[in-house]
Amino acid sequence: MGTEEQSNVAKGPTAGANPAGTAMMRAAVQHRYGPPSVLEVSEVEVPLPGRGDVLVQVSAAAVHPGDVFVMTGEPYLVRLAFGLRRPRQGIPGRDLAGRVAVVGEGVDTLQPGDEVFGWSTAGTLAQYACVPADNLVLVPAELSVVDAAAVPTSALTALQALRDVARVRPGQTVLITGASGGVGSFAVQIAKALGAEVTGVCSTRNVDLVRSLGADHVVDYTRSDVTLAGKRYDVILDNVEAQPLAAVRRALTDTGTLIPNSGRGGRWLGPVGRIVTARVLSAFTRQRLKPFLSVEKREDLLTLADMIATGQVTPLIDRTYGLDAAADALRYVGAGHTRGKVVVTV
Repeated sequence: MGTEEQSNVAKGPTAGANPAGTAMMRAAVQHRYGPPSVLEVSEVEVPLPGRGDVLVQVSAAAVHPGDVFVMTGEPYLVRLAFGLRRPRQGIPGRDLAGRVAVVGEGVDTLQPGDEVFGWSTAGTLAQYACVPADNLVLVPAELSVVDAAAVPTSALTALQALRDVARVRPGQTVLITGASGGVGSFAVQIAKALGAEVTGVCSTRNVDLVRSLGADHVVDYTRSDVTLAGKRYDVILDNVEAQPLAAVRRALTDTGTLIPNSGRGGRWLGPVGRIVTARVLSAFTRQRLKPFLSVEKREDLLTLADMIATGQVTPLIDRTYGLDAAADALRYVGAGHTRGKVVVTV
């Protein structure tokens, strides 16, 4: 980072400097796995962008269940990827929106001052984050930075599940459980944009909300069991997985596609047992049981930006928290009853 660029970073809204002159920032940090109380907001060094990276001054960062799994280290299987005894990355968070502060060597697609959104593996619950330029796209003019931060992980998951895995076509029937949640609220809108007839499953208090997202039909799971209703669907995106696979399959057509997507399960292996069962059953039925992991792709983020710009998709924000309340944001997400997305403003 050049002298002028270092000066610009140090003059950030609350960034200070240590006695050695290194630019500092505030960030939510964890030094061990555990409940939200392990997070503390403290000063750490502003990261330096490497080749192909940009330094983003973070305006907002969304949190989702995956962030809770990494924070707690449960299911224990996640520790194989994120650190056996403690998280290798001490700053949680993956999604972000903000303004480019510094452009690293070799980056010619972005410039300082650009408003961007995307994802980073280096932690986003901080005033600044280093992000590969390929992980970012410009914020659509129609979108606030808070709404933009809500998009990456959850909307990419919904898009890839419905468009790529289920290959939803116009006229098909799609059932979405957890339709008022982070992934579900995007999935309802994306399924409609793909031309499907959409049924959302949610609790009583969220019926009107899910209907407002564009769902053709809404099932209140406290009053009706959708697996016993007799209707069968071409595609089921199960974001809750509250029912056994055998029960959910009753609501699936003979050649339909079921995508389990809660990520929850046992303390040790999480959803692995259910994933293995689904894959084994797929070999003995014409029904397609397709657990999957979403993959962040810049071209898909551009697709979502276009869908937002054309009014096909609108992020649904449940609550916002300040950086000092990041632990409360993750605690709320971990409880599992969000209505849309939870965003931390920085």
